[in-house]
Amino acid sequence: MLETIILGGSMMIPLMIESVLTLAVLLDRVCAFFTNSRIDVRALRAEVLTLLGQGRLEDAMVLCQNTPGPVSAVLLVGLQTYAKLKATNASPETIRMVVGKGMEDFSVHAMSAVEKRLNILSTVGNSAPLFGMTGTVTGMITSFNALASAGALDAGLVAAGISEALITTAAGLLIAMAAVIPFNIFTSLSDTIALEIEEASTELVDALTTAKT
Repeated sequence: MLETIILGGSMMIPLMIESVLTLAVLLDRVCAFFTNSRIDVRALRAEVLTLLGQGRLEDAMVLCQNTPGPVSAVLLVGLQTYAKLKATNASPETIRMVVGKGMEDFSVHAMSAVEKRLNILSTVGNSAPLFGMTGTVTGMITSFNALASAGALDAGLVAAGISEALITTAAGLLIAMAAVIPFNIFTSLSDTIALEIEEASTELVDALTTAKT
């Protein structure tokens, strides 16, 4: 394996760096999305609505505070905003507008945490094939320079350059696939979380305008 990397030439250095970055991001995001998948968002939403229906605003806030994940964080912001408005006897229209805007603004920060480091996978997916193609070109240049220096056709000299070209091309494509495929999967999961946040926020705003708290 090490011998193959060495034969790939100088372009294998950035490709190996990208492979390490890709692996690190994959491990980090798999752990993050797995942890989030274990949170029962539907049960959380139902429990929050039940507590609000019983006039237990503080308990609903504690529940969201003790539940990890972006959905509970956004709901907590909504409940905290509502608690502040409650003291001012705000109208239902004001509650709907202010609480909704507060959760909408915070959801941007929540989603940035969900999508953290995904830009690295996107960058690797786009740049790895380019490094591979560059290695292809440098490998062919090496072959032609060797032929020019030898002054005669030498299969061994040509093979060295072609080997470098093929190794970097293959490495670039493999690393790109290792980044692009998970990137698309993680993006799909992020979209699902964003939809859950939107649904939970709308549901909470509707509940708060008629809450007993």
